[in-house]
Amino acid sequence: MAASALAALYLRNGFLTSHLTALTLIYFFGGLLTWPIVVPIAKRYAGHRPPTARFAAFFLALSIGTAAMTAFLFAMDYRWFYARWHAPFGSLIWIFQFLFTGASAVYQFAVLGFALFLPFGLLCLIAASAYLVRHRR
Repeated sequence: MAASALAALYLRNGFLTSHLTALTLIYFFGGLLTWPIVVPIAKRYAGHRPPTARFAAFFLALSIGTAAMTAFLFAMDYRWFYARWHAPFGSLIWIFQFLFTGASAVYQFAVLGFALFLPFGLLCLIAASAYLVRHRR
């Protein structure tokens, strides 16, 4: 996913961003942390179904899981940046600030960041799903 984000950033604006390292790491860890969580769950639901059903299960699980994990990491990066202006930890105001900062970060990721998965992330998703269908254990 990091390679997909880098390729999309290069094609979009030739790496003209001051956050290239942070974006690369967020997309890298979004894909990396999703794999060990989502693949066993998808294998369990795919079971001994036909190959098309297994492909659909892996495709759906990996796409939703990767987007969700990357959005979560994006939201935690936002939270880390804005934490210096937020109320003390555990207070009611802090809870509202945490929730609304996270929600706005996820919204911004959905609008701006999701496009960095395309088109190369989609190709990797198809390849990974096909690989998992063929090499299930």
